[in-house]
Amino acid sequence: MDLGLKGKKALVTGGTRGVGRGIVLALARDGVDVVTCFRQDKEAAASLERALEEIGGAHHVLPADLADPAQVTDLLGECKSRLGRLDIVVNNAAAISHVPYLELDVAEWQRIVDTNLTAVHLVVQQALPLLTAGGSVIGISSKSIEVGIPLRAHYTATKAALHGLNRTLAREFGPQGIRFNVLSLGMIHTEALEALPAEQRDAMVTRYSDKTSLGRLGSPEEVSDVVRFLASDLARYVTGGVIPVDGGIS
Repeated sequence: MDLGLKGKKALVTGGTRGVGRGIVLALARDGVDVVTCFRQDKEAAASLERALEEIGGAHHVLPADLADPAQVTDLLGECKSRLGRLDIVVNNAAAISHVPYLELDVAEWQRIVDTNLTAVHLVVQQALPLLTAGGSVIGISSKSIEVGIPLRAHYTATKAALHGLNRTLAREFGPQGIRFNVLSLGMIHTEALEALPAEQRDAMVTRYSDKTSLGRLGSPEEVSDVVRFLASDLARYVTGGVIPVDGGIS
């Protein structure tokens, strides 16, 4: 389906693997010129570059550690010089770890906050001068904030904070025609799941499939479809929302 995205310019953070990769490729197929970034996995970055070359378009896969404010500034500078403007921003990059709360030290708390929350703030703040009316900013959150998951207090705190940030920015920049929405994801089947030992992977697939109304896990493509909708004029009256993409998980 043609959503009228051809010629638009996008930044997708953390776009070389998993959900982010699916979003980058989907937007590129729609004719969007995409800048994305990665922190460590050069092999995944090279693989994405090859896939984007096959699709065609003006795409750029750049190294950036978004926990470093200076590198956020450099990344947005690259967006300006390479794309000239932004129509779509997808804040997908995130870090996660599993730490008992009583053992959660300040350094690990700060690492997750810097990557999952402060980096989003800095990306949005520095992207706003490149966005014009019709611009769409999309955050990626998690259904886990509604139920709480042991060992993830720092992670769920940052994802919950995105919801408040999203609603406030939607109100503040709505008069300029810039929209802010968050996707609340359930269990998505990515290469990270595939990398687990077979017994552990199969147990997780069964466990989470049984929790969903649709009886299965989601795919990066199904997340991408919602991003494409929010990036398009079909969603021109949708802002300040938290949209579940979770298969009806409970």
